[in-house]
Amino acid sequence: MEKNQKLSVQELGLECAIVLAEYLAKTDDLHYGYWDSDVPLELANLKQAQEAHSNFLLSHIPPGVKTILDVGSGVGALASRLKAAGYEVDCVSPSPFLNERARRRLGSDTPIFESRFEEFQTEKRYDMVLFSESFQYMKLDIALKHTCELLQPDGYLLICDFFKNPMPDRGPMGGGHYLAKFHDSISCQPLTLVTDIDITAQTAPNLDLTQGFVTAVVQPMKERACELARQRQPFLYKMIRWTLSKPIEQVNKKYFTGQRTGANFAIYKTYRLMLFSKDKTCITAGFLQPSGL
Repeated sequence: MEKNQKLSVQELGLECAIVLAEYLAKTDDLHYGYWDSDVPLELANLKQAQEAHSNFLLSHIPPGVKTILDVGSGVGALASRLKAAGYEVDCVSPSPFLNERARRRLGSDTPIFESRFEEFQTEKRYDMVLFSESFQYMKLDIALKHTCELLQPDGYLLICDFFKNPMPDRGPMGGGHYLAKFHDSISCQPLTLVTDIDITAQTAPNLDLTQGFVTAVVQPMKERACELARQRQPFLYKMIRWTLSKPIEQVNKKYFTGQRTGANFAIYKTYRLMLFSKDKTCITAGFLQPSGL
């Protein structure tokens, strides 16, 4: 990263998470894994579960799709799989940090546009616009309208992400659009639902995996570091606790109450793969994988 490029708090968090994932799980992909019942829920198996997630997603790309816009392409892990399967892939992401890693992985022959999707402009039209765990960050109505503008007349929208269930409270984890609101918004667009598969049961274990790591590793380290700071620099420790009391409380509530579990994820969220056809033609689910997969 160039010296004149400012590193945001979000990108710093991403960089730290990627470093940890590379060291502990031999993966730089931060996406959820797809956990089959025969794969033990262990950090060492995360890469295998992530590959299963990509395989599941690729298996639902319809025949005839050749050009794909990967929205929120991250470090380029999924785009790399798509290219290996023979697809022509363009990427769009607003993160300079992630795009830098993606360019190293994908090479100069894969266009990577540094832009928010809602502001992305191109004359090109795609056979498919794909959101893999990136749709939750989109401005709902704008993103759906823009997707239709970027699709070929017989193109597809593929979303693999989680949505909010109707609950009386927000729950212990944020993120995602309300599923009912999403269906209301997409009903206003020339898109017909082709496939809708609930994979909450296969993705919820990711929360148990991360919660276990936080409980066993992060929380004890945090407690020991705080105790050391309290003993060595009591005045500075109190000042920091007082000055940052609200964000500290928010972090503790979010990560250190033991509520970010797979069981709670399944209550408050629904993780789905949804495929939509732009031309309103009904197509049978369960597509064969293209050659090369």
